[in-house]
Amino acid sequence: MVNKRRELLFAAMSGAALGWVNPAGAALAAQPADQETLELWPGNRAPQGKGPEGPEKVSAKGSVTQVSRPRLVVYRPAQPNGSAVLVIAGGGYAHIERGTESTPACLWLQAQGVTAFELVYRLPGEHWPPEAPLQDGQRAMRVIRAAAGKFGLDTGRIGIIGFSAGGHLAGMTAATPTVSRYPAVDAADSLSSRPDFAGLIYPVLTFMPPFDHTHARREIVGEHPSAEQSAAYSVDHLVTAQMPPVFLAQAQDDPISPVDNSTLMFSALRKVGVPTEMHIFPEGKHGWGLGQPGTRVHAWPGLFSDWAVFNRFYSM
Repeated sequence: MVNKRRELLFAAMSGAALGWVNPAGAALAAQPADQETLELWPGNRAPQGKGPEGPEKVSAKGSVTQVSRPRLVVYRPAQPNGSAVLVIAGGGYAHIERGTESTPACLWLQAQGVTAFELVYRLPGEHWPPEAPLQDGQRAMRVIRAAAGKFGLDTGRIGIIGFSAGGHLAGMTAATPTVSRYPAVDAADSLSSRPDFAGLIYPVLTFMPPFDHTHARREIVGEHPSAEQSAAYSVDHLVTAQMPPVFLAQAQDDPISPVDNSTLMFSALRKVGVPTEMHIFPEGKHGWGLGQPGTRVHAWPGLFSDWAVFNRFYSM
């Protein structure tokens, strides 16, 4: 009950106190009273590592650190359309920008009838191994599929959206579903971890030079990785024809994740025939979440919804 109250308070602060809006400019609805939290690992026994010492921390802007309890926060719509999306905030794998990225995105999806699952994942710098967030991403997709009956989901319409380093995590989850990142712990691990569609928003996707100066790269492969290590975690190097359709959105003036992350990814997907839609905005920089009204990047949520509806990933 305490955990549920904490998540409800966090969502209420997100939607009301910070004044987030949806792409149409309307205020986002407050969380329903029956919001749930799903544990990722049975008995909260995440694989490997001892985790951080002390309680989870949330900054005034909603940035989360000290994650010892990886989990999914569920946003149930009033009129669900059968689709679901796993939503992953960024933060360079050093913190999780729930407040500006994943929580408002979940509220936006919820308002469209999509059941959203917000991932709170383990961070490598908090006494977890570099593989920990990738394990959590893979496990999260399986947990959602295992719960499809409970939430009334179509198991062929479960997607993923990731922002910044969360885009790396989402991309790795979509590109490498057959990689065994942890020993199976229950029946859910017999299910596919491949999302049916993916939205990668100002993503960090390549760890290869000259685009290897991101905090995400340092957290996952260290300061001086070999070319082989960097390639093994560069999503554009891991693309196959089995990857799901992808939506890309990024600003040309992004100072954190060069726009080449998206253009390289688009080229890799095009080579293997994976359907892809890409939007490069002339300005917007980095970390815009849903985008402020009046900015060019504010268009991306509507463009994503149009893409998803056109491809029948969900209905509106």
